[in-house]
Amino acid sequence: MVVSGKAAIMEDQQGSTEKKLGVLALIGLVVSACVGAGIFNLPGQLAAVSSAGPTIWGWVICLVGVTALVLTLNNLLRKRPDLDAGIFSYGKAGCGWLGGFISGWGYWLSSWIGNVAFATLLMAIVGSFWPVFGDGSNWPSVIVAACVLWCLTFIVMAGMKGATLINTIGTICKLIPIVIAMIVLAASVKAGCFTQDFWGNLAANISHGVAPSSVWTQMQGSIVNIMFVFVGIEGASVLSKRAKSNRAAGNATLWGLLILAIVYVWCSILPYAVFPQGVIANWSANGTDGTVLSAVMSNTVGAWGYWVLTIGIIISILACWLSWTILPAETTALMANSEKTIAPFWGKPGKKKKDSYVTSLLIATILQTIFILCLPFLSEAYTFASQMCTVAVLITYMFAGIYQMVLSVQRKEAWQFIVGIICTAFEVFAVFVAGWQDLLLLCIGIAIGFFFYVPAARKAGHRIGPWEWIVMALVWCAGIISIILTCVGIIAI
Repeated sequence: MVVSGKAAIMEDQQGSTEKKLGVLALIGLVVSACVGAGIFNLPGQLAAVSSAGPTIWGWVICLVGVTALVLTLNNLLRKRPDLDAGIFSYGKAGCGWLGGFISGWGYWLSSWIGNVAFATLLMAIVGSFWPVFGDGSNWPSVIVAACVLWCLTFIVMAGMKGATLINTIGTICKLIPIVIAMIVLAASVKAGCFTQDFWGNLAANISHGVAPSSVWTQMQGSIVNIMFVFVGIEGASVLSKRAKSNRAAGNATLWGLLILAIVYVWCSILPYAVFPQGVIANWSANGTDGTVLSAVMSNTVGAWGYWVLTIGIIISILACWLSWTILPAETTALMANSEKTIAPFWGKPGKKKKDSYVTSLLIATILQTIFILCLPFLSEAYTFASQMCTVAVLITYMFAGIYQMVLSVQRKEAWQFIVGIICTAFEVFAVFVAGWQDLLLLCIGIAIGFFFYVPAARKAGHRIGPWEWIVMALVWCAGIISIILTCVGIIAI
């Protein structure tokens, strides 16, 4: 495990010793958790829905919202160091037991559902070399993806020290080709190309499958795609209990945001200044989705650019997938051990490696395997998984924003209250921009979780009140409605 300075030692609940994470290791986790498949998808996804001008405004809105989220997490980490269960502990502190459970359970769902997107994209890239794997969602792809999933699980089960070391090395390796792409894009900028169709009004783009639409519609489309690449920004907060200090976790989140903002904006905006929007969107529509940045590189500097980026994509996906193998296990373990909102067996550590939560790892891996086995039956597997992942985590972010407002009122801190308002408002806005269909489908997963919440809360001595029963009933109704709408074809998956 890479740590800055002298590692601190602590005794955990099982009496074992664990090296705590420093700022560098936490920054690596944040960057690795965020920089996965998304950055390579982003140019094509944005070009398919938005021209350069609306995309820039989409970035402005998203960066304001994500910055408010990061400032919220930083403030809560410093003001409430006793809430060591990470970002989802704020749901319980601000909205009670049920709020804490929905926040944590939603984050857990987001964590492992997002891994399905990694599996699909990884196999789609492999399929570009070996046609037997097709678009990444056929049966050969499913079998290989399941094997990769279990290999990553065994790495984490072997201990957090080895997993975080591999993760840090992977982060460095995947940033190298991205930096090369940034340099190539900067050297290839054509000012006329960037300004030619700045607001997306030229009919010429119709020939490439990009129909003109309003600036606001284009902005909405760009925001949905941009938000997905920031899922993971809270990684240091989730692992705050393993950090040397809450300040280290907060600083890592701030530095992570700065690095990500530079890399993301650079790699998603500059392609508009190298190729017309319609051309980039056409690469995405013709099955280049997931390697659009590679296509930009190959059409700019030749075949070597394609191979550099393709290798970078594979390393990036595997490193990010490893990060998101760690986070689901941490989530449910903390919910069990610190929050008491699910049964204690979820937080059971390994017999040899006390820093690995074997039960949580196995449950998440089994569910991911089942989901992966369903890929051949999903029409848009990657899109479905990425959108569900985004909506689920936005709920957790929203609870953090609510508690930021509650705490700020208690402490009479006007500026922090404003930050909380911006954070909460943005997350609510992003959920509705993502679409009501995904929110309804998410209710199925949350409703199932109530079977774990109710007995755990009672065992911990919490009396479930009338309002909690009402909320649970409403979520169940929404889940049932989503099943009906899916069966009749109104909601497509």
